Amino acid sequence: MGVIRSFTGGMGFFLQGLRWVARNPGWWLFGLVPALIVFVLYAVGLYFLGTGAGDLAEWLTPFADGWSAGLRDTFRILVGVVVFGAGLVLAAVTFAAVTLVVGEPFYEKLSEQVERTYGEVPTGHEVPLWRSIPRSIKDSLVTLGYVLLFTVPLFFLGFVPVIGQTVVPVLGAMVSGFFLTVELTALAMERRGLVRRSRFALLRGDKALALGFGVLLFLLFLVPLGAVVAMPAAVAGAAIMVRTRLAPGGPPAGNPPAGPFPPGPRPQAR
Repeated sequence: MGVIRSFTGGMGFFLQGLRWVARNPGWWLFGLVPALIVFVLYAVGLYFLGTGAGDLAEWLTPFADGWSAGLRDTFRILVGVVVFGAGLVLAAVTFAAVTLVVGEPFYEKLSEQVERTYGEVPTGHEVPLWRSIPRSIKDSLVTLGYVLLFTVPLFFLGFVPVIGQTVVPVLGAMVSGFFLTVELTALAMERRGLVRRSRFALLRGDKALALGFGVLLFLLFLVPLGAVVAMPAAVAGAAIMVRTRLAPGGPPAGNPPAGPFPPGPRPQAR
């Protein structure tokens, strides 16, 4: 029950972020700008991948040239679908990382504003923009390496009958969801001076929480325009989750999380 409670609690933090941007629509629009730019770039890339999936499948399966026409064409259609599906999953996994790099000034301000409505914003670990962007790119590439370490074997397992259509999609969603949480919590954790290794350790310490937050987002990111609409809420929810559950020393004094959907502290009056 504890795992389930933590998993639903992770989902609840996204809902808290969604409520926050609903109460602050100006910040939601502010956070849409970089997400929309990256979405257009990804949409163009996926369009070309989709239109060229047949040729790519043919290039990947030269060994099928001698098969009967029906079997060869069916197999290559399946390979094309898997290739496009892998591209779609990779786009969903990397969308947050690329959007956070492109829109770092936007999301840093958004994340700070979320924390400001919950109390004092942690200070003392600020990094100039000219240093933070290269560091974010480096961290995102390291995270992408971890993602590929898991998703490449899952890609090939996807060709295995039954397992490829049942177990693999579930494992893929879990892996993708965890690393989405890694990317989205980075801003709030860096604000507390936490380096990449420490951030990973905190999230591994409560995998169910990280998965609940990230898997829900992963599924939303697969929906057309879902990533664009959800991105500001995801950043807000990640900031709340770090502040109330993952920050060193636990939640701020007097504001313990409660229930499977921790409400967090009340925003301060302005």
